[in-house]
Amino acid sequence: MIIITGAAGFIGSCLAGHMNRQGREDIVLVDDHSRPEKASNLSGKRFIVKMDRELFPHTLAAQADQIEAVLHIGARTDTTEQDVALLDRLNTTYSKQVWEFCTAFQIPLIYASSAATYGDGSKGYSDAPERTPGLEPLNPYGRSKQLFDEWVLQQEHSPPFWAGLKFFNVYGPNEYHKGRMASVIFHAFRQISETGQVKLFRSHKPEYADGYQLRDFIYVEDVVRVISWLMENRPASGIYNLGTGQARAFYDLAKATASAMNKELVVDWIDIPEDIRDTYQYFTEADMNKLRLAGYRDVFHSLEDGIGDYIQQYLIPGKYR
Repeated sequence: MIIITGAAGFIGSCLAGHMNRQGREDIVLVDDHSRPEKASNLSGKRFIVKMDRELFPHTLAAQADQIEAVLHIGARTDTTEQDVALLDRLNTTYSKQVWEFCTAFQIPLIYASSAATYGDGSKGYSDAPERTPGLEPLNPYGRSKQLFDEWVLQQEHSPPFWAGLKFFNVYGPNEYHKGRMASVIFHAFRQISETGQVKLFRSHKPEYADGYQLRDFIYVEDVVRVISWLMENRPASGIYNLGTGQARAFYDLAKATASAMNKELVVDWIDIPEDIRDTYQYFTEADMNKLRLAGYRDVFHSLEDGIGDYIQQYLIPGKYR
């Protein structure tokens, strides 16, 4: 039996579908299942039961010996959220409860951290454990993830295998419900469809040209493949970056989106909103050496290939993964 938290969300639902395609149906889908806008993400998925996040992990203690792994993807992922108590409860405290459950019953655990822990990037993007304590996230969401990573590295006892994955900019199907927090590709597709233009942020730093702010964009299909590989192969436990290792410009993203839609690229330049301007990341790029040295060999989708697949297979027909 496999437990997936955040199972009705973007990455969690894609992960459940990936497990189904691998022949796994012995899955418990943990989430806040009261949100109707996420229901379609689980349409057609095969599983044992849906469980409310408030009931996990305690109600499964009697069946702990049947659990092969816990894939803890659930979190409050809004990078503009300012309610520190909410983030502490959902991202830090809840994750500690999941860790303690997996430690007590010796269940392998893979959990979602975030590249938001790297802050402005001035301290680099190394996932080496000795570099983690000095990181300075720029927002409460990043700090909630950082606090848990730091706590994990201080624990004397742990699950038999664990991996914390620092997701960089993940995009792909099943993010229809995410609103403002959906990927830039999703928003670009909607904007081009509705107006013929795509909005891109002007740069507020002289060293970056407009539209040439850089991020490490990774297709969700690559993310779920890495999670599956970690669950099966169990290399050394630790925190791992999960990006492609190649930063790309937002202008490149917009160009690839328009191309996948067979449209001419027309850009509407806008200022970065003031509420995120001071915490906006101009450059992210995952150092992927640790995962590669652990033995992961698959090639990640290029930005153009990932966007092409996402738009043509999912966004244009309005399909879910």
